[in-house]
Amino acid sequence: MTTFLKFVHLATIAVWSGGLLALPFLFWQRRALEAGPDLDRLHRIVRLVYVELTSPAAFVAIGSGTALIFVQATFEEWFSIKMVLVGIMVMLHVVAGLVVHQLFSPAGRFSRLSFVALSGTYAVLIVAIVWVVLAKPQIDSNQFAVQLFEPGGLSRLWHQFFGDTRMPRP
Repeated sequence: MTTFLKFVHLATIAVWSGGLLALPFLFWQRRALEAGPDLDRLHRIVRLVYVELTSPAAFVAIGSGTALIFVQATFEEWFSIKMVLVGIMVMLHVVAGLVVHQLFSPAGRFSRLSFVALSGTYAVLIVAIVWVVLAKPQIDSNQFAVQLFEPGGLSRLWHQFFGDTRMPRP
């Protein structure tokens, strides 16, 4: 079962990552098109890549990854870094959806700077995730967050940032 979950997880991550890397290039194609059949065709292709390929792959990758967490009991510091990077990837996936939403309006544009920034960010993020997973860097959480891992540490941190919060009573 673990091998099957890993296969599904890796396959869907490959599709998700590939889709995210392809989307900025597709967005950039909008610059040369005016309203007409070519723009409609590009719109259908972008929606196919985002809605029918990349988003379902992201959903299955996250679901299979969550299942792997419980099957393998992976609770190490490097894994926390991976989860933060995956969270950023999810947020950038949403950014791509927002770009799709506005890009095909009559005034929609996607500049060269946007293309370079989004493509570069996706590439760096995907490489960082792969590096963290393969290298599994040894991180000693006791060196940077000693108070957080003590009993009651999260509560003290909460009160430090938000003060004394209480549940309202009717």
